[in-house]
Amino acid sequence: MTQNTQALNNKKASDHVKWITITALFMALNIIMSSFGIPVPGGHLYLCDLIICTAAILLDPVAAFIVGGIGSFLGDFLFYPAPMFVSLVTHGLQALVISLIVHSKMIKGEKEHFAASVVATLIGAVIMVVGYTLGKTYVYSTFEYAMIKLPYEIAQALLGVVGSLLLCYKAGLLKIFKRFDFE
Repeated sequence: MTQNTQALNNKKASDHVKWITITALFMALNIIMSSFGIPVPGGHLYLCDLIICTAAILLDPVAAFIVGGIGSFLGDFLFYPAPMFVSLVTHGLQALVISLIVHSKMIKGEKEHFAASVVATLIGAVIMVVGYTLGKTYVYSTFEYAMIKLPYEIAQALLGVVGSLLLCYKAGLLKIFKRFDFE
């Protein structure tokens, strides 16, 4: 085996380990943020959407689905199991769609990337709100309960959109990911 081949194999192994590590880190953050909510009159706001949207902007679609879907599923399994399958499908689809849009080959410049991230996270917010509304109607067998929780779902989704955009673009998380070749 030549030195170049060995160096290439080491780089691939390093990239794979890096991918697993970053995905697991975001998944753990998602589980942690699923464990507690901010109490508001009549319910709670959970910060897991902030992690899901941030991961979807930064990571590839497969990693984003793992963080959003499986991370939310595990968080619900541990802390509130009733909607865990709703979380798997809804947050998984949300993260997948955001990541697919943000990592589209058509997006070239920094401004286009930001605009795509805004559009993608807003579409993800709609997926989350609709998915949870339909899911809660099914899980709890009452449309009224789902409608009572709708304002909280919308607030949580918007918190995820705004927070993830601030983290990635204003706080520079996207630049850090690019500098360390995490994407």
